[in-house]
Amino acid sequence: MMNGLIIILGVILLSGVLFFEKKKSRIPRIITKSILSSLFVITVLLQPHPAPAYFNYLFVGLIFCLVGDVCLALPQTKAFMGGLVAFLLGHVLYIFSFSSLIPVSHWYLSGLFIIVGTSAFIFLWLRPHLKSMLIPVLIYILVITIMAIGALAVFWKSSFQVSGRVLILAGALCFYVSDVFVARHRFIKEEYRNRLLGLPLYYTGQFMLAFSIGFLE
Repeated sequence: MMNGLIIILGVILLSGVLFFEKKKSRIPRIITKSILSSLFVITVLLQPHPAPAYFNYLFVGLIFCLVGDVCLALPQTKAFMGGLVAFLLGHVLYIFSFSSLIPVSHWYLSGLFIIVGTSAFIFLWLRPHLKSMLIPVLIYILVITIMAIGALAVFWKSSFQVSGRVLILAGALCFYVSDVFVARHRFIKEEYRNRLLGLPLYYTGQFMLAFSIGFLE
């Protein structure tokens, strides 16, 4: 019941975020986005905690992502850098959370080459546009790639119930793909389509991860 209400409220808030993005209404967008991002932090607190270490790392990671969302809603370059650092730390915490479910030594699997190859392609696509941001973006791509590999390892090699593993993998991949649209908006072409596609993917991913904590029996 509670999760259903969270999903309904999340859809309403996301619609508001997209509306204000379209209208370029900065203050209402920041407020609505901050409330929506706070909701995925609240969501993880409302779930059962059958895997305490996973919960602890994920909770802190979601808080960093909340900070990143607020930073990215601001127009200044320093705010973008702050958001990049916050999300980077968020991904690091997600890596720790996945490693608490399955050791890093078990993360080697054939599917990782698909993720690594995709990340390499994305970096080569962005590289001509990065200039002074080349190293920060490269580090970010490396970290988010490891995060996605960790989620894939949890899905394929852990023994938790399927619903929890699906939520983790789908959530991580949605987050991964959403960052492509953030990068395209920042470095390639600034247009509403990036937000229209990227934001639903991002929030879907974050809420999936937040819900996953309750499905790891």
